[in-house]
Amino acid sequence: MKYLLLTLLLCSFHLQAIWPESALDPEVPTPAQTSGYAMGEWHWRHDQIQQYFERLAAHSALAELQVIGYSHQRRPLLQLIVSSEANLSRLEQIRQQNQAQSRGQALSDDAPVIVWLGYGVHGNEPSAAHAAVALAYYLTASQSTEVQQWLDEAVIIIQPSLNPDGHDRFSHWVNMHRGKTPVADPQHREHVEPWPNGRPNHYWFDLNRDWLLLQHPESQARIAEYHRWLPQVLGDFHEMGTNSTYFFQPGIPSRNYPLTPERNFELTRILAEFHAASLDQAKELYYTEESFDDFYIGKGSTYPDVTGGVGILFEQASSRGHAQESIHGVLTFERTIRNQLLTSLSTIRGSVEYRRELQRYQLDFFRLGQTEARQENYRGYMLTEGQDKTRLQALLRLLRQHQIEVYPLVRDWQDGQYSYRAGESYFVPFQQPQYRLLKGAFSTRKNFPDNTFYDVSSWTLPYAYNIEFRPVQRDPSRVLSNDNWQEVAQSVVAPESGAYAYAFDWQDQNAPLLLQALLADGVVAKVAQADFTAVTPDGPQPFVAGSVLIPAGLQQQSDWFSRLLAAQQRLSLPLYAVQTGLTPQGSDLGSFRFVPVSLPQVLLLAGPGMNSTEVGELWYNLERLAGISPSMVEPDRFSRIDLSRYSHIILPDGNYQSWNSAELEPLRRWLNAGGILWGQKRALSWLVQHELLQAQLWHPAEMNRLISHQNLRYADQEVLAGRQRIAGAIFEAELDRSHPLAFGFPRDRLPLFKNSTLLLQPSHAPFVNVALYSEQPHLAGYTAPEFVPRIGQAAALIAHNHGRGRVIAMTDNPVFRGYFKGSSRLLINALYLGHTFSASPQTEEED
Repeated sequence: MKYLLLTLLLCSFHLQAIWPESALDPEVPTPAQTSGYAMGEWHWRHDQIQQYFERLAAHSALAELQVIGYSHQRRPLLQLIVSSEANLSRLEQIRQQNQAQSRGQALSDDAPVIVWLGYGVHGNEPSAAHAAVALAYYLTASQSTEVQQWLDEAVIIIQPSLNPDGHDRFSHWVNMHRGKTPVADPQHREHVEPWPNGRPNHYWFDLNRDWLLLQHPESQARIAEYHRWLPQVLGDFHEMGTNSTYFFQPGIPSRNYPLTPERNFELTRILAEFHAASLDQAKELYYTEESFDDFYIGKGSTYPDVTGGVGILFEQASSRGHAQESIHGVLTFERTIRNQLLTSLSTIRGSVEYRRELQRYQLDFFRLGQTEARQENYRGYMLTEGQDKTRLQALLRLLRQHQIEVYPLVRDWQDGQYSYRAGESYFVPFQQPQYRLLKGAFSTRKNFPDNTFYDVSSWTLPYAYNIEFRPVQRDPSRVLSNDNWQEVAQSVVAPESGAYAYAFDWQDQNAPLLLQALLADGVVAKVAQADFTAVTPDGPQPFVAGSVLIPAGLQQQSDWFSRLLAAQQRLSLPLYAVQTGLTPQGSDLGSFRFVPVSLPQVLLLAGPGMNSTEVGELWYNLERLAGISPSMVEPDRFSRIDLSRYSHIILPDGNYQSWNSAELEPLRRWLNAGGILWGQKRALSWLVQHELLQAQLWHPAEMNRLISHQNLRYADQEVLAGRQRIAGAIFEAELDRSHPLAFGFPRDRLPLFKNSTLLLQPSHAPFVNVALYSEQPHLAGYTAPEFVPRIGQAAALIAHNHGRGRVIAMTDNPVFRGYFKGSSRLLINALYLGHTFSASPQTEEED
């Protein structure tokens, strides 16, 4: 086939682009006509992409533009569907027929293949989004026979900017530093983004880790569309280091997810031949089967592999601006766009040529999944949670977003020694279309053929939500609802006015939000330090430690009761009217065991040197689970601000080595005056070093010495590094539930996520250890066997007095990726209950 240079198509790219010979429709607007400059000359903002796609869809009968959602900053999430006029006229019929494959219904021989191309999930990987623009133009303007065949035999879904907030953060930075002539010096300011850079979204989350977790609107909108379409092929376009070349899957063969069928990898290898041919023609360097695993099912190139499609990762060396020096010469922005465009086209070309094989694979995927489900030793999983309906409903909602079927129990059910109550228990059957995704989401696997991981090795959803789950061998169908679980708005009864006091339990995830709303409205509240029973109009009502009391006699505002009811109804929590201060059991309501609670004023350290991902996770969870938007201050400003206005300071994971007495002394004075300090991961090391935290550590270097270095070859370096790190696994801790920081937890045992080998040694002082790792702590994911006994000897959370203040420290991140709702309560309790405990960090002998 003849090839030629299409400068019009590329809108004056500075480098050659090799294309099939083609005429272009002059009526279709070019990118340059919309932006005013050549593609690659400047970085497009998201609104320019939107403007061009709107113009393209208005002019072309081959494109339909949809807005599928909005980002946190309310930028529209765009989806351009490109196909023939005939296909677009029956688009909904095509979609429904394609989706029916998940129910075992085969497609007709002429059904189009569904090709999904996702760009820019990382905002500072700009060649992807710009390639989407060039691709959209070419598909709608080209009059070649090949492209016409593609449009007849494929429905192509283009999502140009999966992270528009991060995209605009990055494009603004590089454009504001562009000179008349691009500066390729890697040290030039354009190529060195400021913290937190443009990779993450508004809350500094990596959206390519959120496909399974769905914490953000960008991900929720994307997954909803994914399951509406169930594409046969998904292209996931990224960038990597400037000194790299071009990568496309297959990745490292030994690092594939075990539940992915072998045929998936065969098809990936077949499609790789098309990418190679395209890049060969362009004389571009590339590689496969090195780096980048295909294991974590919560990222874009792997999620399709367990849901019936073929996901393919593409990684282009990044110019991180307009031009940058590399070991291969100057890498220009235009060239990075061109390469992404070439592999976008090769993805479509290969998908059309192997259309029937890809469709047959998807049908077999779901049919064989049903066969495998029938061969399981268990019928499915039972989920149960009796105290926190909000947290349970959050997990059920997440499963439903993934099209995983869940059925409520309508009658109590006994399975061996375990009892399951209707209204609190739900059955997740293996026998359903998303069988493999369900198995992956609930997996507790600990050992793998290759124990080196690019990302985490475990993500077990029930552990993250701290929901009890067990596989069951018996079929509970006789006690199940016939209908899949549907979320229903919860309604609660409003108590009568005029009571002596009002009270609500602390177990529900919404309880801190209710308390925060009341405190912000000036309502006076107290927290119970022990269990008690109160007299209500419906009789004695038991309350556990941590329950919140609203004494009517202490309220200062005339409309306090209406504020109380409004907050209760908004958050749908039971609220009880208490008739008397005398209690049948436990302390009377005027006892010192009911401690006043104040509105938290929270400072979160955020800026250069801090782990931006974990800072974002803390920020996000403080807002979602406590209703608190923290004040955020950079580390280099800390010594100059007024700390007295804050009740709590949170030190996230980060590098604190530059901190000295200028930061230490104000923090020490603030603590002595009554402040509550939370520190996690590397912040904890700094606190120990400066004796703000009275504890001893096992450092990563000490942990590494537990693994033998004997008889290692040079080639074993990567294997050793994999054994010496905890890439991400889940461990069990045992809580002291009599401690205020553990109030509200339903059980003594709590799953924690760990991706660090830093460990706390338990304190010898009484009452300081809030959570200790279990003797056999390993629940899921890979950890070197040598590490497990040491982890079983460690503390997960300790807390003690410091002057009038408190220091609370944790070696792990309790709010990992925003979805560890169970352990997040430790942080939330520190905000509202951190002042209610007292524990000396020294033993009597030390005193």
